[in-house]
Amino acid sequence: MAAATPVRTARQPAAGPARLPVPDRLFLALLVFDAAVLAVVELVFLPLSFDGYLLPNLDGFPLPLTQLVAAVTTPLLVARAGELSPRPLVASAPLVAWIVVVAGVGLFGPGGDVLLTADWRSLLLFACGALPSAVVLGRVLATALGGPS
Repeated sequence: MAAATPVRTARQPAAGPARLPVPDRLFLALLVFDAAVLAVVELVFLPLSFDGYLLPNLDGFPLPLTQLVAAVTTPLLVARAGELSPRPLVASAPLVAWIVVVAGVGLFGPGGDVLLTADWRSLLLFACGALPSAVVLGRVLATALGGPS
């Protein structure tokens, strides 16, 4: 006699990782929004230099202030998202949002303006924002897999 197969009357959710609770989803959305706003602010102040307009005149020496802001804030956002959930999609959401906004607004800015300057400051902005965040993301994922903390 053949074994009877169970009848599924209602759609059962697939077994997998639990979804984020609503407050955590809202907080993740806030982290992603914060990353996007920080990316726009960092782009706006990217060409800041000592040229006599806003800062004292030092022959146009560039001030890499936005790169410092990116190096500090973006990894903090990634670390906080990693505390919500160690899943790669959740933990990397602020970093992905930051990269998309910097690339999108920087290359196709408001009114067709290009906000990414064609010098070392743009490369340094990407490096200071993405590399430390990638290291923090790697640490979050390694901790989730039971690796060294």
